[in-house]
Amino acid sequence: MAVHDHSHRNQGFNLSFRRNRTGSALAASTGVALHTAQARALASLRILTGFVFLWAFLDKTFGLGYATASGKGWVDGGSPTKGFLSSVAAGPMRSTFHAWAGAAWADWLFMLGLLGIGVAVMTGVALRPAAVAGTAMLALMWTAEWPPATHLANGAPSMSTNPFADYHVIYAIVLIAVAAAGAGTTWGLGRLWARLPIVRDQAWLR
Repeated sequence: MAVHDHSHRNQGFNLSFRRNRTGSALAASTGVALHTAQARALASLRILTGFVFLWAFLDKTFGLGYATASGKGWVDGGSPTKGFLSSVAAGPMRSTFHAWAGAAWADWLFMLGLLGIGVAVMTGVALRPAAVAGTAMLALMWTAEWPPATHLANGAPSMSTNPFADYHVIYAIVLIAVAAAGAGTTWGLGRLWARLPIVRDQAWLR
């Protein structure tokens, strides 16, 4: 009887152990799958957001017929900033933006910003500098459109749909989020970038 009881307890112990190990393995595999899904979701968000900036650069440079008409691209002598900044009709920086419109330095700074941010975010490198530059650019664009205004300078309705949270704010938050999460390692060159000596020594370049 004692031997039988001992054997029964061992079987019970082994069964319980196998269940725990299976449960732990299931939890671990679920955690890995969840982590992978989150990484891929962030990578997708990163790539699409980077493409927004890169596409704006390409369209304004070559006049692809979307926001910039064919034949009016930067390579054709058009100004990427003149149309937008000269049409600013609300906000505390309206006259400043009018003065900047079409200036060579503004065109170059704007276009290099679009190209640099787009390439960096899509490839997953230098996400922190890209997030800072992108947030600054988006803040200026937000100020130019000035969503808090209910009316334009001429008295017409501004057609603003939200006094704060427009697409500029959303894009800025996305840039900050992917940089903070280090989202360049999935479907990107983030790991290779991080191994460069200058990047290892200067964490703000990651």
